Amino acid sequence: MKVVHLNTYEGNGGAGRACLRLNSALNAIGIESSVMVYFQFKESKLTGTFSKGPIQRVIAAANILGERYLSKAVVKALKTPFSLSWFGRSIVDHPEVQSADIIHLHWVNHGFLSPKFLAELDELEKPIVWTFHDSNAFTGGCHVRYSCEHYHKECGNCPLLKISGKNDLSHKTWLRKKKAYSELNCHIVAPSNWMAESVKLSSLMGFRAVTVIPNTIETDVFKPYVKSEAKKVLKINPDKFVLMSGFMPSKNDKHKGTSYLIDALNDLSTRPGIIKENIELVIFGNKENVEMPQFPFKTTFLGTISNDDHLAKCYSAADVFITPSLEDNLPNTVMESLSCATPVVAFTTGGIPDMVKHLQNGYLAEYESSEDLATGIEWLYHEENAADIQKEARRTILNYFSEPVIAEKHFDLYQSLLDLMPK
Repeated sequence: MKVVHLNTYEGNGGAGRACLRLNSALNAIGIESSVMVYFQFKESKLTGTFSKGPIQRVIAAANILGERYLSKAVVKALKTPFSLSWFGRSIVDHPEVQSADIIHLHWVNHGFLSPKFLAELDELEKPIVWTFHDSNAFTGGCHVRYSCEHYHKECGNCPLLKISGKNDLSHKTWLRKKKAYSELNCHIVAPSNWMAESVKLSSLMGFRAVTVIPNTIETDVFKPYVKSEAKKVLKINPDKFVLMSGFMPSKNDKHKGTSYLIDALNDLSTRPGIIKENIELVIFGNKENVEMPQFPFKTTFLGTISNDDHLAKCYSAADVFITPSLEDNLPNTVMESLSCATPVVAFTTGGIPDMVKHLQNGYLAEYESSEDLATGIEWLYHEENAADIQKEARRTILNYFSEPVIAEKHFDLYQSLLDLMPK
């Protein structure tokens, strides 16, 4: 069995990482699996690319930039990802695609596979699997939906667009996708139950077969280290209670929920029994040109961490990982933290409840309640059985998200689809 995975970028963003992790897991159980990307920022041995050579790279870069900047030009300043899906390229004649038994799509936006070129893949008469890492495949352009339900029927009157109406750009994109999908036979993989339910509600994809298979993680890399020793690595007093969170672009970034984290920490700092001097906040992934908000606790900014072994030690140094995200499919940071035996406090949203079990390996706060987010952190701050919660965090990942478990689930799906093909 030969599988080719298609993604716009190599390891860039959550979808890119999830794609590479699955590829590694499949190879580990003997499946011939490879990854082809639309654009490589630098030469790599991990993936092949459809944009080889200077001319193809220039064309790809032009498509990517065109897609990104034209999309930004028509969308309100809401910092919600939106794609017009105007640009793309044909890949049906590429040898890697031609020779594969299974074509597995991942995140294919930013000028890679527009609806027209997605439909072309059906001509190959091979099983096509498509993992939805966000909602764009079944909307008129947005990647994050929040409370909008237009995708249930026909997109239009889009709340994100500067010029919105019944026949706006979101509706026209929806129509192009509808036409393309009528020619495309594919099986959908939803990494979370939330995503699967969303797909079933959509007018574009609701009739498709959907299988829930989570993303996976390298449990031999993201593993627990002794907390006191990990804190020393970060030059933090081992007696400190360490809060950790990921990159926060700005207080106004709706998707990441930064404002809720700030409010929760301010609330926490005023609660009886909370000793501010005993708490330290650690943030990784922040960008140098971003103005960071003020926090009520001593704060350490780690910057971008590109070494996974070191990142695992950072997670292990934390007593709690906080993610205030308002909508997320199956965030890698939550899985990585749990794999390192660090409990997670998060809102009850998206696919996070598939990983975080309330009061077992973390805390699921009421959606958009900064007060309850603070309560979750406070619970872990005072919890006497913290070691048991940490063990349960690690056990959750080993039992349900480890590489062998997820690879076998994909193999079973691939085989079932091949068995349905005409002999």
